[in-house]
Amino acid sequence: MGALIGLNRDLYGKPTGIRLHALVAVGSALFVMLASPFGFGSFDQAAASRIIQGIVGGIGFLGAGVILRSPGGDRIQHITTAATIWVTAALGSACGLGSWALGLVAALFVLLILTFGLKLDRRFHQRSEPDDLGP
Repeated sequence: MGALIGLNRDLYGKPTGIRLHALVAVGSALFVMLASPFGFGSFDQAAASRIIQGIVGGIGFLGAGVILRSPGGDRIQHITTAATIWVTAALGSACGLGSWALGLVAALFVLLILTFGLKLDRRFHQRSEPDDLGP
């Protein structure tokens, strides 16, 4: 699922891609699985909670690394890509907890948002531009 989101970012020419998103998803799943029977022998809900908290906090550093301010300083660039890194960590965590169906549905929603959201965003902003005619 992370690789599919990364493929979308690659197709749109963004600074992250398949490898980063796939690694974030797999890494998040692996960390969460450490609190499961695969890791310590039985599921430890408190450990899983702490692990997920660490993932959420730590993944912010990767996301922050791709956010840039435009040369003029009037625009922020790649914030959607930073959000995809964050949501990919959540997808990996969901899968690590065994919630494959939830992760799959969420990944499909993410791909729909990334595919059609920009078009809707542009259409909305074209209609909401103020008139140049004045009051």
